[in-house]
Amino acid sequence: MAIGTFLMALPHFLMGPYKYDTAALSVGSTDNFTSASPCSATADQVQRPIAGCQKGEEEGSPMWVMVMLGNMIRGIGEATIGPLGISFIDDFARPENSAFYIGCLHTIAVIGPLFGYSLGSLCASLYVDIGSVSSESVTITPQDSRWVGAWWLGYVVTGFFSLLAAVPFFFLPRSLPEVTQDPDPSSTEALQPSREESKPTIAEIAKDFVPSLKSLFTNKIYILYLTANIMLFNAFVIIITYTAKYIEHQFGQSISKTNFLIGVAGMPPVSLGIFFSGVIMKKFKLGLLGAAKVAFFTSIGGFLFTLPFFALGCDNLDVAGLTVPYQGSEKLQSLGEGVLSSCNMNCGCPSNQWDPVCGQDGMTYISPCLAGCTSIQGSGRNMSFHGCSCIQNSVLSPGNATASMGQCSRESLCSKMFYIYIALQGLSFFVFCLGSTPMFIIVLRSVPPELKSLSCGILMLSLRVLGGIPAPVYFGAIIDSTCLKWASRKCGGWGACRLYDIKSFRFFFLGLTACLRLCGYAIFWMTIVQIKKTTSRAEDASGDVELQKAQVNARDCHVTGSNPTYCHHVEKAALSDCPCNY
Repeated sequence: MAIGTFLMALPHFLMGPYKYDTAALSVGSTDNFTSASPCSATADQVQRPIAGCQKGEEEGSPMWVMVMLGNMIRGIGEATIGPLGISFIDDFARPENSAFYIGCLHTIAVIGPLFGYSLGSLCASLYVDIGSVSSESVTITPQDSRWVGAWWLGYVVTGFFSLLAAVPFFFLPRSLPEVTQDPDPSSTEALQPSREESKPTIAEIAKDFVPSLKSLFTNKIYILYLTANIMLFNAFVIIITYTAKYIEHQFGQSISKTNFLIGVAGMPPVSLGIFFSGVIMKKFKLGLLGAAKVAFFTSIGGFLFTLPFFALGCDNLDVAGLTVPYQGSEKLQSLGEGVLSSCNMNCGCPSNQWDPVCGQDGMTYISPCLAGCTSIQGSGRNMSFHGCSCIQNSVLSPGNATASMGQCSRESLCSKMFYIYIALQGLSFFVFCLGSTPMFIIVLRSVPPELKSLSCGILMLSLRVLGGIPAPVYFGAIIDSTCLKWASRKCGGWGACRLYDIKSFRFFFLGLTACLRLCGYAIFWMTIVQIKKTTSRAEDASGDVELQKAQVNARDCHVTGSNPTYCHHVEKAALSDCPCNY
């Protein structure tokens, strides 16, 4: 896990410094750096990307392969911890304590994401090239969509802690001691590993694998539960992957603040929910059917708390030419219709640039050039633009208005909705996680004991392959359709999305996850029905066997004055020899 994590951070040290396109500074450039000045009399003063781009540069860096390889190596390490660890606890703990211990394990495991989100918040607030670039030369802020935080620093820190966590495992014995039924305290033999059992060979393991796999996939309860979990995990992956991005664009929050609040407001409810789920299992001693019902109804309860999210949203940011028309222009026919207007038509502005400024009229303009600004004062983040012909209000005449760097802030109501969203999300996480331990118990109790490790492994593999991989891909394609303004790469081609239609983003994000969860709950209910049928058949079969034994023993009662009917009922209740000697 540590090696894979370090490998994911390596691309930062192999690539050059991050460069973003900006019109804030009109400087000479090398290495194909492109910059543009504010509105000029002629378009010739706008610097174009200089020739010499290498063929294929627009296709991006191949460093993503290294990140993928690091994830694969890390996944190899993670694959053994989950299935084998949970199976070990269930094998060696008492049945009434197993669920509680698994709940404690998951509660402690949630502390990791809590620190992870806090670390992510810190790293996101630091510029990506921290230590190698002067902070005064950075003209953008964390609220800017061009901002890239020190993403690599989090991998370095977590890789180091993964390495430390691996050290205690080297001191574990090769095999755990086996304790006999009545161990003699004065004898040390009871604590010695068993030497009689020989380790199975690879051929023996392979020979048993296919029948075990067949037994697993012919188990109706397991297959239904697996299918339901795949649907729910698709929604879960979308939520985990895109919640920070959703909050950033929907409520106008910085990624640093978003990560911090998700960790502080989201992880403690998750931890408490998992802990109490273990307490519920231990307190009420729930079986397979009881665990399934608890998991189902807590999941539904958590889902209900997310329904108000559809009403918790903000309006699109007022961006001239994209979401609202320029002052004095006709109404936009559609979002993203065009960024050029009569006030900036002669400025020679590159329309694909994204360097937002906030005008005195409270409207955001894509760049100072498209705002019609003709002069600059100050430097760095304190730079301001003057003589902006596109900015108009009731006080200043066109051409005398100013603009400041960065996009305009959202209305105060939007911030209030953000905090309500965070509070409801924490409550939803708590209720949903009350069924987390019962979820795992279903996997362990629905299969024979010898297949528990395999069932956990197949479950986690299926979730990652059918949920973890495709969900971010297809949902990423969906939200890309809501983009209003794309960035462009220095040698051509599309870059990242700078501005989304947040209303469409909200309904796609919430609607798709809601549909996936509802489909999962429908299949989950079918799982509960199948569990109930299987349990009823097992009880009927057990009752028939007990009745046959009772009838046989009742016929064997030959004592004078005995009551065969009475003997039959006693035998059925006590499963002992018919007490006919009264």
